[in-house]
Amino acid sequence: MQQKTFLTKGSAVAAVDVGSSKIVCLLGQVQDEFGHIEIMGHGFRSSEGVKNGAITNLSSAENAIREAVHMAENMAAEKLKGYPLRDVVVSVSACHTHSSFIEATVDVRGETITKKDIDRGLVKAQYQILESQDAELIHTIPAAYWLDGQGGISDPIGMSGDELNMNIHIVMGNTSGVRNLAAAVKRSHLDISALCVDSYASGLACLVDDEKDLGCIVIDMGAGVTSFSVFQAGRMLLTDYVPLGGAHVTNDIAQGLTTSFAEAERLKNLYGNAMSTSSDTHDMIEVMQIGDNNDVHPHHIPRSVLVGIIQPRMEEIFEQLRAKLMDNGVTEAIGRRVVLVGGASQMTGCRDLAHYVLDKQVRLGKPIGVSSLPKEMNTPAFTTVAGLFTYLGRHSNEMPAEIMECGDTRSLWQKTKVWLQENW
Repeated sequence: MQQKTFLTKGSAVAAVDVGSSKIVCLLGQVQDEFGHIEIMGHGFRSSEGVKNGAITNLSSAENAIREAVHMAENMAAEKLKGYPLRDVVVSVSACHTHSSFIEATVDVRGETITKKDIDRGLVKAQYQILESQDAELIHTIPAAYWLDGQGGISDPIGMSGDELNMNIHIVMGNTSGVRNLAAAVKRSHLDISALCVDSYASGLACLVDDEKDLGCIVIDMGAGVTSFSVFQAGRMLLTDYVPLGGAHVTNDIAQGLTTSFAEAERLKNLYGNAMSTSSDTHDMIEVMQIGDNNDVHPHHIPRSVLVGIIQPRMEEIFEQLRAKLMDNGVTEAIGRRVVLVGGASQMTGCRDLAHYVLDKQVRLGKPIGVSSLPKEMNTPAFTTVAGLFTYLGRHSNEMPAEIMECGDTRSLWQKTKVWLQENW
C-alpha cells in the first residue's frame, strides 16, 4: 500500500544536489496524492566553493547553486507562469552526518495502534537527541517494532497490545556543515523544505524493492567523498562515508604524471581503468606535460603507468569501505548485494574491483521510477538528485519536522519551528 504524501497535487517542487564536482537542480510537478513527480526543468553546472563534500567558499557556492536553479526555472518557465522557485529538498553529504539508534516505548493500553502512536514514539526519540546532543536532525526512521515483547513486526498499525517498543534510526547532521550548506542555499533565495543524505537518496532512486527488503549496500562514489547506505527490510539501517573520491584519483594522476588537473581528469575519463589488463603495457597514450611545448615534443607513456596510479587509490577506497562495514557489524547481515552509483563509479573496471575487494555481487545503478528524467541525466552520476524527489514525495513520514508536527507535543514543535527559522 502506498503512503500518501503531504505534497499538493499540481504543486511545483525542486531538488538540489550540492556536490563536490557539480551542482544539479531538478524542478518537477506533483502528479498525484502519492507523491509521483514529473520533471519540468533541470539545470546543472560545475561546482564552486565546495570541496570534499563541504562548503569552502559561501559566495562561490551560492552563485553556483543560483545558476543551476535558474537554468531549471528557465526551462520550466511556461509551466511556472512567472512564479519563482522557493521550496527545495537538498542533499547533504554523508561526511556531515552520523547514525544513531534510540529505543522508545509507547503505552497503548490495549487499544488499536494508530499512526499517532508511532509518531509519539518517534517524537520521544527526537526529543532525547535534541536534549542530549548539539546536532541537526536529518532523518528519523523506525527500524524495528516489538509489541508486548513480540518481535518481527514490520508494521504495527491496526494491531492491539499494551506496550509498543520501537528501535529508531536517527540520522543527525554536524551543526557547522549542515548550517553552512543551508546558508549557501538560503542566500540563493531558496527555502529548504527537507534535507536528505546523498547515499540514502541514491538508494531510493536506484534500488528495486527486493534489494531494499533482502539487504543491499548502496555506494555513492562522488568526487570528494564516497558515501554509503545500508538497506534491509525496506529501510535504511546505516549511513557512513569514506573521505576519498574521484577527485583524489585525479589528483594522484596529476602528481604522478606531472600534468595539470584538467589534463589528469581527461586522461582518467578517456583511458582510466580501475583494474590492470594485459594490453595496458602495449597501449601508448599522450600526456600533456606542465610547462612543455607538447606540440613539438609530445610525451607518451604506456597505459599501464596510468592504471598503476589509479588502481591503488581505487583499492584504498573499497578497502576502507570494507573496514567500515565490518566495524559496524553489517557485512554478513545484509547479504551479498552492492549497487554502485555516482560519477566515479562509471570508470571502467570499477565494478570488477568492487567485486574483488568487497566479495559481493555488484551492479551499476541509475535512476529508476522518475518520470520524464532527461536522457543525459539517466546515469549513475545523477542518481542522488533523482532520489531526492522520491524522498520528498514518498518518505515525508521520516522528516523530523513532519514528525514533530504530527506528534502530540506542541512545545517541542514550537522549538523545531524556531530551529528551522534560525538555521534553514
